[in-house]
Amino acid sequence: MWNMEEGFLIDASRPLGCTIRAIAADRNLLVAGGTNAFIQCWNAIDGNKNLFHISGSGADQNSEFRLWGHEGPVTCLALDPLRIYSGSWDMSVRVWDRSQMKCVRKLMHADWVWAVAPHGNTVAGTAGKDAYLWDVRDGELTNIVSNAHVGNAYSLARTHLTNVLFTGGEDGAIRLFDVSEVSGDEDIKPAATWVPHSGPVHSLAFEYPWLVSASSDGRIALIDLRKLLNPKNSSKRHFSIKNIDASAIEPPQRMLHGFGCDLFSIAIGADRIVCGGEDGAVKVWNFSEALEIEKRAQALKSLRQENRMRRKKAQVEMNASGRRPDQCSIAMKKNQLKGDKSVTWHNKRAINEKVKS
Repeated sequence: MWNMEEGFLIDASRPLGCTIRAIAADRNLLVAGGTNAFIQCWNAIDGNKNLFHISGSGADQNSEFRLWGHEGPVTCLALDPLRIYSGSWDMSVRVWDRSQMKCVRKLMHADWVWAVAPHGNTVAGTAGKDAYLWDVRDGELTNIVSNAHVGNAYSLARTHLTNVLFTGGEDGAIRLFDVSEVSGDEDIKPAATWVPHSGPVHSLAFEYPWLVSASSDGRIALIDLRKLLNPKNSSKRHFSIKNIDASAIEPPQRMLHGFGCDLFSIAIGADRIVCGGEDGAVKVWNFSEALEIEKRAQALKSLRQENRMRRKKAQVEMNASGRRPDQCSIAMKKNQLKGDKSVTWHNKRAINEKVKS
C-alpha cells in the first residue's frame, strides 16, 4: 500500500507464494487473487487511518483470511457493497456473499475469463472472444456478445448505464456495445469503435466523462464520452444504438506515451490515473486540469481562426475601396512607360541582345 500524494510505502503483505494478477478494494474490504487460485482478503480495521493492515503482524491478524473455490488462476476481481466477483482461467465467474463470505453463484463460460464488471444485479464478463452479461440473482445468462474482438477480449468497463459495455481486445480496439433488448438469435454489433492502440488492450477503466485504456504498446488513451453518455439523461431515456450520432464518436483526446513497456492494468479516480506494467513500476498521472487544458486549447484555436478571418476580410475591404492597392498594382505603376506595361520587358531584352552581339 502506498501514499499516492507523497509516494511513501505504507504497508506490505507477506509473500503470498504466487503471482498476483488482480486487486480490488473499497473502504471495507481489500481482495487480491493470483496463480494459486485463492482470494486473499483483508477487512478494514476501525481506527486505522490507512484502513487496512496487510502485513499481518500484531493484534490485527484476524482481519486476514482466504476464499477457496477456483480451480485455476484468479485473473480478475471486483466488489460491490454486497458481493465479491472473481474470474478465473477455470472458465468461471464466482459470486461471493460478503456477509457470509461464501460462494453463492458459479457462472460458467466457454473459455478463460479475463475480466469482470458488476453493475446493480448484473455482472459482465469477458471470456475468449466473447462478452457475457449475467443476472446474479438467479444466475441466468441474459445476453452474449459473440466475437467482440479479433482475438481475446481482455478488458471490460461499465458506466452509469446498465446496458452499456466497453470492451478492449487483442486487436488493439475498444468497442462500445448496447446489450439491451436483444434476442438470442441476433448478433450484437458494436455501436462505436476506437482503435487507438497497436497492441492488445489489457485494461479499461471509466469515470465520467473519461474512458481510459492501457495497452501492450506502452501507451494510455483517454477518450472523452460526454457527447455519447449524458448522465443527466441516463435516468430519463433508454440508451440504444439508435441514439448514437456518428458525429459524437470522437477520437481519443489524449495519448500518454513514454512507458517503453507493456501496460497491464489501469485505474482512474480523484483526478488521477494509475497504471502498472511490465517494468514493475506503478505510475500515477495527474489530469485534474485535463478538461480545462482542452478548453483553453480549443479557445486559442478558435481565436487564431477568427483573427485570420478578420484580417482577410479587412484586406478584401481595403482592396475594394482602393485605400491600399495590392503590391502588384504598385509595381505596375512604377514600371509603366508610355502606357505600355510590357515596354520594360522588351527594353531589357533588347539590351541583353546588344551585349551578346
